[in-house]
Amino acid sequence: MHKKKVLIADDHALVREGIVAFLKLCDDIEVVAEASDGLEALEKTAKYRPDIIIMDINMPKLGGLETTVEIMKLYPHIKVLVLTQYEDREYISRFLKAGVSGYLLKKAVGSDLITALKTIGRGELYLYSSIASEVVAGYLQRDKQSESENPYDKLSDREKQVLKLVAEGHTHKEVADMLSISAKTVIAHQTNIGEKLDIHTRAGLIKFAIQKGIIKIDGVEGNT
Repeated sequence: MHKKKVLIADDHALVREGIVAFLKLCDDIEVVAEASDGLEALEKTAKYRPDIIIMDINMPKLGGLETTVEIMKLYPHIKVLVLTQYEDREYISRFLKAGVSGYLLKKAVGSDLITALKTIGRGELYLYSSIASEVVAGYLQRDKQSESENPYDKLSDREKQVLKLVAEGHTHKEVADMLSISAKTVIAHQTNIGEKLDIHTRAGLIKFAIQKGIIKIDGVEGNT
């Protein structure tokens, strides 16, 4: 029997341990690696080449969305299942556009996780029941706001990565080291971000990132 290889990316150790313990009960699923942030998820994806990645949204360094975009570029055959507490329409839309194969909420029960993994393993799309409703509602209302009106969509994938890290308070050198680019390139990306968003201060970028749900500050929720 071919086992589906799974990588779990979540910054909470207890969540990872709980998923690992539960999936050990499944004969056709094998957890091959765990990651506590997006950069580690990319490294372990390259090393272990999982069939499916269970992806959290809010993680240090690269977040779930930024990590997913990179994985879809490098390994388009790998399936990504988002596992999160967030059921906001904008989050869902961003991940579906990025090419994920499923979206599951952490309030779901264990059998839902197994169903999601098996559905994705067959090459089908899995959406948790309430998420499916949000997707339908989003399609019904998408004509109310053109995608071009969302300034975040103007940014390139790399600019989105830089925005998140800068908004989290990392220095240009720290961002450069994490993304394996030069500090000069980071500054150039930040300048481009500022021009596209018409935001020219770090404080403004932080406020934008919080409002868009790109970063989360304890006690502060974005509008998504």
